Amino acid sequence: MSKRTTILLDEDIYRRLVEESLRKHGTTKAISKVVNELLKKALKNREEILDLLLSKKVAKTSVKKFENFRRELSRRFES
Repeated sequence: MSKRTTILLDEDIYRRLVEESLRKHGTTKAISKVVNELLKKALKNREEILDLLLSKKVAKTSVKKFENFRRELSRRFES
């Protein structure tokens, strides 16, 4: 179910939303669709990142081991 709301947009953000609405839907009347699509995508990405950060880790390492790994990897790329 959709809810009606009012938001205040910076001029440059509004202009980009209008451009995207015209490009995707051929009309400026689809700005709400564009905003919904962008917000859904942003929130989904945020949730995926949080899930990854908060998930149980399957490997353990120390800062020293990681630094050694990083140096070895860099050395391999350079050679």
